[in-house]
Amino acid sequence: MALLTMGLTGCGGTVGTGTTAVRTTAAESPAHVSETTPAPSAPPTGPNVSGCFTEQDGKIFTHVRGLPGVIAGDGPVGVVISYERRGTVCSWRPLSDRLVAAGYRVLLYARDAGLLPEDGAVAMGKRLAKEKGVERLFLVGGSIGATASVPAAERLGAEVAGVVALSGEIDEGDAAALTVPLLQIGSEHDSYGGAESMRAAEAAATRSPDNQVLVIPGESLHASALLGSPYSAKVLDAVVAFMDRHKG
Repeated sequence: MALLTMGLTGCGGTVGTGTTAVRTTAAESPAHVSETTPAPSAPPTGPNVSGCFTEQDGKIFTHVRGLPGVIAGDGPVGVVISYERRGTVCSWRPLSDRLVAAGYRVLLYARDAGLLPEDGAVAMGKRLAKEKGVERLFLVGGSIGATASVPAAERLGAEVAGVVALSGEIDEGDAAALTVPLLQIGSEHDSYGGAESMRAAEAAATRSPDNQVLVIPGESLHASALLGSPYSAKVLDAVVAFMDRHKG
């Protein structure tokens, strides 16, 4: 077992306006700004997933109740990504793009709120495993998607190469039954899937051959918020390194 702690800092700033008059030039005028500001791109009109994945990104498919999904990339190792409640596939695009660039085949899907997250992850794992050339699978989840990915991996069996959980609160019984590598990533103070719950799952996962926890100290970033944070590069590097080590 390994406990990795990321000691990283981010910076930011705010901009305010007051009532003091400010001298401007023609180049700084609002009219000039409006002329140089690009117009927002139109939403896609063809098959797409949440407006951020189109047929240019991969194969668009539909699953339960006509909900859409996408399979991007063409590598022999597949990755199923299950997002958090009130999340979307769009916030997981940074991870998808990085994995596709690293040679993985990635499935993202619009989750059916009426279906148990575990059942959805299993169904998508079976779908991706049937794609021509796919030999093994990783399950990746955020929050409830991470929690569900562990029992889903147990149900899918030998096809699964490992599980990556971002901000997941994994049941200790599920963790104890897991026999594939597990990487947990989360923020120290997250109210769901924080450091305490990750360490409990780590301690329970005694049958996992590679059981790692990556804690971001002092933060409460949750699930896909990690991918849009100053810690994104470290998170993505950790995920790719873990998968590269265990893809077989």
